[in-house]
Amino acid sequence: MYFSLIRLRRDVSPKEIAGLVRGDGYSFHKLVWNLFSDGPDRKRDFLYRYETVNGWPTFYTVSAREPEDSKGFWEIHPKVYKPNISQGERLAFKLRANPVQYDKKERTEAEIEVWLASRKVLGLKEKPHTKKRIRHDVVMETKTRLNFKATSHNKRPNVAELIQEAGFAWFKGCEKEKGFFVNETDVRVDGYNQQKFFKGKGTKPITINTIDFNGILTVTDPNTFIEESLYKGIGPAKAFGCGLMLVKRI
Repeated sequence: MYFSLIRLRRDVSPKEIAGLVRGDGYSFHKLVWNLFSDGPDRKRDFLYRYETVNGWPTFYTVSAREPEDSKGFWEIHPKVYKPNISQGERLAFKLRANPVQYDKKERTEAEIEVWLASRKVLGLKEKPHTKKRIRHDVVMETKTRLNFKATSHNKRPNVAELIQEAGFAWFKGCEKEKGFFVNETDVRVDGYNQQKFFKGKGTKPITINTIDFNGILTVTDPNTFIEESLYKGIGPAKAFGCGLMLVKRI
């Protein structure tokens, strides 16, 4: 694996920058993809995080291959990424994630027909229909559970505290699968933000909600932590800059 710091070259003109970046997540997605895509059938094998460093576009990436810049717009600093981490080690971390939870719901007759037709088109075997998988943003789901909108303003829970509680509960639920342990007092949960991406004119927006996690974790299973947290990332929406965990020793 490779960890890369990718910065826009300082001599790139404002006109070139305007052509590269529209200011939305989908354009960033395409910028990063262009550094790793070597053919139309290439599947994503990288994670990335976008930040503005001193006002300058910067990407951090973890990838199976070194990024390549065919257009010469970027300074790319790759290095082999083989973390040496021990059980019980405490690490400072940063993570931008798309925290969601899943429920299952019975399909309507119309939805069953669409589901069966799609399987037929894909050449899959016939089988009894399954329930529909529904994804919920954890903060919005908590607000719904608390009947937030219908509650008077003076009785509503503090929004920042609600984000901290809902976000941390989601992150805590990742512990076993991802090889780490966290205490709520060691983790700051904030930066709740909704992003809409448009692939093109006239297309429906892709909407995701992100949360920034910062704090200290303890590694419980080094191999699992490296493979599942650092290499594969945490949570969905990885194609849109979520999931990459940055860590450093403390």
